[in-house]
Amino acid sequence: MKHRNVAALSSVGLVLAVALTLSTSSCQSLGDLSQIGTAFGVATGQISEDQAQSINQSAQAVQKSWEDITPEQEYYIGRTVAAVIFSKYKIYNDPKATEYINLVGQSLAMASDLPVTFSGYHFMILDSNDINALSAPSGFIFVTRGLLRTAKTEDGVAAILAHEIGHVEHHDGLRSIKKSRITTALTSVAMTSVQLAGSPELAKLTSVFSDSINDITQSLIVNGYSRAYETEADQAAVDIMKRVGYDPWALVDVLKVMENVMKPDEPGFARTHPSPEQRIKVVEKEIGDTPREPVDQKREKRFEAALGNI
Repeated sequence: MKHRNVAALSSVGLVLAVALTLSTSSCQSLGDLSQIGTAFGVATGQISEDQAQSINQSAQAVQKSWEDITPEQEYYIGRTVAAVIFSKYKIYNDPKATEYINLVGQSLAMASDLPVTFSGYHFMILDSNDINALSAPSGFIFVTRGLLRTAKTEDGVAAILAHEIGHVEHHDGLRSIKKSRITTALTSVAMTSVQLAGSPELAKLTSVFSDSINDITQSLIVNGYSRAYETEADQAAVDIMKRVGYDPWALVDVLKVMENVMKPDEPGFARTHPSPEQRIKVVEKEIGDTPREPVDQKREKRFEAALGNI
């Protein structure tokens, strides 16, 4: 019995090591990892061929569920994230300001690479002095009053919203959710591969997603998106602003204001985003030799009327 337990632990360790190595490069599917684990389990006599086949079929079903997330399912995931955000922030009750950011935001969204989501884009202002913004799957976008104050023009507001739209069009919420869930699923597969078929670990494979959604949304809010995702969102923001006719240099202006007012240890962008200095370099490279646009007086009057007291 002692030798059997040692073999089981060795099998688990091998599968987890392989899983961690391969999953970080996104070059191996859960089904492939399951087959590695079950093959080792069969070779060491921990499971039978029939048990291995059953485990691999379950893993393939889970893998398929990741690949086949529909726009409707993404919408409900986004709503769940939004509900968590609402539990942590109060909504800023200013219909004029809310209508304004939706006017600007919807114009930008239509020019993005994902102009249509299941229920459309939704922009809302959070009543907080934190400098922060949150974008949930399917087009739920939230910006704080503190972040909007870093925008001195409508082009600056457009820069903030275009960055968040960039996250939505790249499905960064889903990409982060998948990564979080894969970790749990891989552990279940590894454990199952050295135990009897029908174990509790096998059952977890089919329920791990729905059972962990609240933990996942919390981690998204606290940890933010990866640095690579933030870079992609900044690059997308520049492209979107150019398409609509906003000055992409306004994103640099906003980042410079943020650099001056943000503290490294405060909540919001300071913890969940790369430093403004790093982002400015990326944005300037993306803008290239595009000249600055002259200030549009009509836009500035609209901006002052809507957000002058934000």
